[in-house]
Amino acid sequence: MLQFLIVCSGTTEFDRQGRVLGNLDVPLHADATRELEEIVDRLRGTAIDAVYASPGQSALETAERVCEPLEMKFKSLESLQNINLGLWQGLLLEEVKRKQPKVFRQWQENPETICPPEGEMLQAARDRIDFFLNKVYKKHKSGSIMVVVAEPLASILVSVLEQSELKDISQTRSDGDTRVQRISPVLTNVS
Repeated sequence: MLQFLIVCSGTTEFDRQGRVLGNLDVPLHADATRELEEIVDRLRGTAIDAVYASPGQSALETAERVCEPLEMKFKSLESLQNINLGLWQGLLLEEVKRKQPKVFRQWQENPETICPPEGEMLQAARDRIDFFLNKVYKKHKSGSIMVVVAEPLASILVSVLEQSELKDISQTRSDGDTRVQRISPVLTNVS
């Protein structure tokens, strides 16, 4: 069975400020070094067959800084591009809540039904994830695959793999919230 190691990209200045990141290219914050060292320590000795990363700057930097000490290479894939949150990107989460309270509340409760202004529907991100997973399942039948992505794509990917309900994706990450999640998908084939 194929196992996935989902690694959230390290903390950015946007995370620290409580801003909506979406698919903006934002570098890692200087404080991300400690988080990334913890990830490397957790993964040391783990057999990982392939590493894939989002093309976003924070995910690429995370993949590079995690893979280098583990002597692994990674591949950046456009299909792992984070969701486009349109005009919400760069705003403080509190600003979005204040300016569009009804839309924001609906996004918290049922994110599949909302398209942020000039952004994309959640289904577009799910379609990219399905495309990615189909390629992975054709290439890898078993072992461990590491995927480095930013939130909220990390939560969407976990939801797809576990076939679980998507929880509130409106939350920004808190400082030091980089995580590694091991997931054995419910299905071994995604259509």
